[in-house]
Amino acid sequence: MESFVMKCGGSTLAALPDSFFTDLKQLQDRGIVPVIVHGGGPAISETLNQLSIASEFVGGLRKTSEAVLDVVEMVLAGRINKEIVRRIQLSGGKALGLSGVDGRLITARPVENTSEVGLVGDVTDVNAELIHGVVGMGYMPVIAPIGLGGDGNQRYNINADTAAGAVASRIGTDRLIVVTDVPGIMKMEDGVKRVLTTVTIADIEAMIESGDIYGGMIPKVRAAIQCIQGDVREVVIVDGSVPGILSSVLDGEQVGTRIIR
Repeated sequence: MESFVMKCGGSTLAALPDSFFTDLKQLQDRGIVPVIVHGGGPAISETLNQLSIASEFVGGLRKTSEAVLDVVEMVLAGRINKEIVRRIQLSGGKALGLSGVDGRLITARPVENTSEVGLVGDVTDVNAELIHGVVGMGYMPVIAPIGLGGDGNQRYNINADTAAGAVASRIGTDRLIVVTDVPGIMKMEDGVKRVLTTVTIADIEAMIESGDIYGGMIPKVRAAIQCIQGDVREVVIVDGSVPGILSSVLDGEQVGTRIIR
């Protein structure tokens, strides 16, 4: 079985059309099994608000106390993870939902600025054998980015992009697909906005500096850059609403934006 890693935000996944899940199922039928790592920031924020639990962001990371972590785990590993599994299964695909806690799938340690952000983790190891085992049985692993400390007790909230990059690197994938609600990185050329086919990390930093990349696109591209780690050489940003988009990427068509080192 061949596999690839796909990262998607929880809010993006919720808005994806049925055709996206049909595409996943068709890839699975071809023997190409997606490994999905998902986020869920907006749903976590909504639930924290409903429960009147204060939450803030420090440098793009959610400040995570034990109370916040309980909600993060409940929303990510519970609600969103199972929503994704259900939608894949409704399309006829086979999926298995996991969090990083299951089978010690993701081992983590506290991030360096732990005094500022609390229980946020960096990935130290990924149980690649477990992922390969699930893929080998013909199931798509759907992974919620909760990590477990080396003591096997302390949980950590892990940024989904960081987790996706680590999973891709550890299972030996050099390309990661980031599914968003935009067609790629856009740049104004001769008064027309065009999708850039290939950019480097240095290009992106220059475009943020010049204002070519602005607003809500900045966190998207910074997130994609976070995925380029270890063995991951390139990240492809695509619009999940385009029918057959994943198949197009895997068949070598020029779609979206490739971010390369």
